[in-house]
Parts: sequence; C-alpha cells; structure tokens
Amino acid sequence: MDNASIADLWDRLTGTQPDPPWWLVALVGLVALGTVLHGPTWRVARNTVTIAHEGGHALAALLTGRKLDGIKLHSDTSGVTVSRGKPHGPGMVFTAFAGYVAPPLLGLLFAVLLAAGRITLMLWFTLALLAATLVMIRNAYGVLSVVGTGALVFAVSWFGSAEVQAGFAYLAAWFLLLAAARPVVELQRMRARRMAPTSDADQLAHLTGVPGAAWVTMFGAVALAALVAGGALLVPSDLTLPDLPALPGA
Repeated sequence: MDNASIADLWDRLTGTQPDPPWWLVALVGLVALGTVLHGPTWRVARNTVTIAHEGGHALAALLTGRKLDGIKLHSDTSGVTVSRGKPHGPGMVFTAFAGYVAPPLLGLLFAVLLAAGRITLMLWFTLALLAATLVMIRNAYGVLSVVGTGALVFAVSWFGSAEVQAGFAYLAAWFLLLAAARPVVELQRMRARRMAPTSDADQLAHLTGVPGAAWVTMFGAVALAALVAGGALLVPSDLTLPDLPALPGA
C-alpha cells in the first residue's frame, strides 16, 4: 500500500460524513425498538449485547490491574469473563459493575460520534473493539459470534453506500441504547425467582454490603440516562415535518 493509499484511507476514516435523512434515523430507531421487543429476534440480537457486556468486564479488569484469563460466550446469550487478582476491593467492584453499564455507555459513545458526523470512524472503532475482544475469546461459539459480527460491520463499512453505512451505524447505536434496559429487567426477574444467585448484582452485594436490588437500580439508571442523552444526540436537530396541504377555505 503506497503513501497515497494510506492517506486516502486515513482521510476516509477521520473525515466527516453528511447526516442521514431524518426518516432513515427514525426508521432504524423503530427497527431497533422492534428487535428489542420481539422475543425471537431479541434472542438472536442479544448476542451483541452480551459481547459488549463481557467486553466491559474485560476492559474494567485490565484497567484495574487484574489479569484477564479470557472470555466465553454461549449460545444461550450468556457469557463469562474470567480474571485473576484480589477477590475483593475496588478493582473487583469496578470489574463486576462494568458489565451491565457497558452496552448503554457504548451506545452513548456511538451517538456522540454519529452526532459529530463520524460514521466511518464509528464503524471502524467497532471493528477495533471486536478485534480486541476476539483475542480474549476462549470458546468456539464466542469466536463465531465475534467474527460474524465483525464480518457484518466490515462488509457494511467497506462495501456499503453512504446511506447503508449511515443506516447501519444509527441502527447499532439505537439498538445498544434501547436494548440496555432489557437485560436489567431480566436480571431482576431472575433474582426475584432466586435463579441468579451469582449474578453481577449479587456479587456486588457480597463485595460491598449494598443490597443487590440497589445495584440493579443503578444499572437501570445508567441505561435510562444513556438512552435519554444518546437519543437526544441521534435525533436530527433540524427535524422538520413536511408541510401539510392547506384546507379548503382556510
């Protein structure tokens, strides 16, 4: 690859792209909402939330000096991140807390990039995150999930038209923002039935003495705050409705 090609690639990565039409932003937002609410579709799409969730645990572990052993993703959309270090203290608390807040915060970051017109940068940043996650995957299904997601993002970012890239990028941001609350609700339902004794919230309760329900509330508050802030960024600021024809005699 010559210097001109590298320069063109860098310009493409760091340059800005025009905002998509408002109807496209609204359409993909509705698609994202339908994906979250429709059970069969959600069971497939939830894998991307799990990737972000476990990636949050992994990043927090590394940032707090813990040794990351690996990540496993399962076909039931569950996952586990294994790290070594002190079994208590701030590092362990931060690592346990990071899972449920990672998807909404990532969605908010995507919204910030898209509001700044950085559609291509957002897509390639996603590829970088998936590549970093792939290095730590320790099971076949996890590799398949991450590689499949990465292949889709790469195909869109490299071969898709400007509108296709914009639609896909906004769909990803809307989906993470809207999807973040559903796992929190599912978590509390399982806790109420005593089916999740080792959940992140219960681990945090054991580590801190703060009740698990309080941690679930915090997870939900982060998801809601990210949705409000991210949604405000994704909705076009110059949104105008089409002019309606005047009524006879008006």
